[in-house]
Amino acid sequence: MTAATPVRARTYYVVLIILGLTHFLNDLMQSLIPAAYPILRDAYSLDYVQIGLITLTFQLAGSLLQPVVGLVADRRPMPYSPVVGMMFTLSGLVSLAFAQSYGGILLSVASIGIGSSIFHPEATRMARYSAGGKQGLAQGIFQVGGQAGGALGPVLAALVIVPFGQASLAWFAVGALLAMLLLAWIGSKQREISTAFNAMRASAARTSGEVHHAAATIAVGISVLTLLMFSKNAYSESFRSFYTFYLMERFGLSIPSAQMMLFIFLLAAAIGVLIGGIVGDRIGRYRVIWFSILGPLPLTLLLPYVDLFWTGVLTILINLIMASAFASILIYAMDLLPNRIGLIGGLFYGLNFGLGGIAAAILGALADTYGVEAVFRICAFLPLAGLLAWFLPRLDKR
Repeated sequence: MTAATPVRARTYYVVLIILGLTHFLNDLMQSLIPAAYPILRDAYSLDYVQIGLITLTFQLAGSLLQPVVGLVADRRPMPYSPVVGMMFTLSGLVSLAFAQSYGGILLSVASIGIGSSIFHPEATRMARYSAGGKQGLAQGIFQVGGQAGGALGPVLAALVIVPFGQASLAWFAVGALLAMLLLAWIGSKQREISTAFNAMRASAARTSGEVHHAAATIAVGISVLTLLMFSKNAYSESFRSFYTFYLMERFGLSIPSAQMMLFIFLLAAAIGVLIGGIVGDRIGRYRVIWFSILGPLPLTLLLPYVDLFWTGVLTILINLIMASAFASILIYAMDLLPNRIGLIGGLFYGLNFGLGGIAAAILGALADTYGVEAVFRICAFLPLAGLLAWFLPRLDKR
């Protein structure tokens, strides 16, 4: 093969599907935390600030370690580190099931967050390596697993946790054990897949030259992507933490009915991330980011003033569009720093946790002061942050 003919690495679909499944199990177990909030609130007489602090503890524990784990993994790959992360998730889930105090709840969710912080960087790297030339599709498959797992949490809460109580959370530890087995198999494949990916990169560098971005370009790009991520996560967190309370207070829904509405909202996110990844491969990440962050603005402004039917319709459309941004944001950041895949995975999944936790704490305080309906009226303006996409460096010419 001549230098003018680039090597095309194959797409490892089986590995991507199994990565998506492990992401599904990981985020399913995480999603049980906010899904159980109505039960925990009644059992421990919690206010909205305390609920927001539970989310903050979980999200910070899941964010602070991720960039560090990713940076270390870039220098020395750790193919079996996600298995260790799943051990933390398992122990946190079981301890949450039998927690006897508010402090015990905080410690339990922190353990689950630490497990997530160890899982994401190496799993993100494997999704990147397994993609071949279909990065958007690969990230879409990986992320649709996580989003689907997050969506299923409220359903399981309505079907299992509500009728059987807090202790039933321990039953889901079986998912952690299954994920550990699957992640061990994926770890055994890392050398083969990374070798193929590195050969593709080396061939592309010989054919087209290796792309190096200026430090200023990287700094501006990462900063803008971070702000866009914050606006997206702050709006999404208003739903994850407070949507069930909003539906119960405004429309008088029962806990199971509100949880089913939350499931539909989160399921739209699962579909959105896959569509966003596929479309980003075709039209470029820049355009997808523009549309997905700024596009929902008219819908978010209408949402607080419509009836129950249109609330359901609008929340599906909003999350379908907004969720499509994440794959493009992540790949855009990887294109800026192509040799720091673990760091980018840890940083942006960490941002997902950390910024979401900060938003939850702020929104919890607003809900206690002004009411949960006011939170959704305030958050309606967050998509305006999509205008910041104007300042993103143009990395592709499509």
